[in-house]
Amino acid sequence: MPEERSGTAAAGRPPRRTLFLSVLAVSAALLMVLLLGLGSWQVQRLFWKRELIARVDARVHAPAVPPPPAAQWPQVNAATHEYLRVRLQGRYLHDKEALVQATTALGGGFWVITPFAQHDGAIVLVNRGFVPPAARENGQRGMPAPEGEQRVEGLLRISEPKGGFLRSNDAAGERWFSRDVPAIAAARGLPAAQVAPYFVDADDTPARASNAWPAGGMTVIRFPDNHLVYAITWYALALMVLAGAVYVWRHEPRGPRRPEDDDLP
Repeated sequence: MPEERSGTAAAGRPPRRTLFLSVLAVSAALLMVLLLGLGSWQVQRLFWKRELIARVDARVHAPAVPPPPAAQWPQVNAATHEYLRVRLQGRYLHDKEALVQATTALGGGFWVITPFAQHDGAIVLVNRGFVPPAARENGQRGMPAPEGEQRVEGLLRISEPKGGFLRSNDAAGERWFSRDVPAIAAARGLPAAQVAPYFVDADDTPARASNAWPAGGMTVIRFPDNHLVYAITWYALALMVLAGAVYVWRHEPRGPRRPEDDDLP
């Protein structure tokens, strides 16, 4: 009689192995769709990143152009303007200089951020370059600060708000960890309506002596491009899932489960 009840129960439900294979097939299919989707997304990111690199490279090596005027400031953003080579004409406001902490190939020190007043009334913050701690004061930099009418060329950069990694700018304490244009302008009493929402990394001074500061032209342009590796990884994982599912499907016995199979691991 127990054997008859067991047989009746088995007849009323799908065989265990068939159910297992069905669940395996659905799970493998869903996982493969996910992995293939991630791989395809990385391929799209790869093409986007390479277009971005080509676009930035063209901007960096193009002839310098006038910076965006005040009427265009609301449209300035990283996608369309970052690393645009620009030229400025005007004079430095050295009494409103700010020092922003920096770590460069020359070591730790500061970026010298100086407001630059143009003839049209616009004020652009210019990163004149890097100085070591020993040269933070103007008189310790080995060359006089540029006075009078100046022409500056460099790369347009987008403001870096709020501060650095785990460090907030402290305007009152004169501790700057990022080139936050609005914050620096406000701390220096510059009229907000006249200050451009970007800053410019100035080129290095021609024939600058090795012991003279600041050292300009130190913009680091680096775009990590690991998308091809990521895409191959996701596609390889999808292939492994497919291979594993096919292996189990081919080697897992199908059909009704025998009573004696319950004793098998």
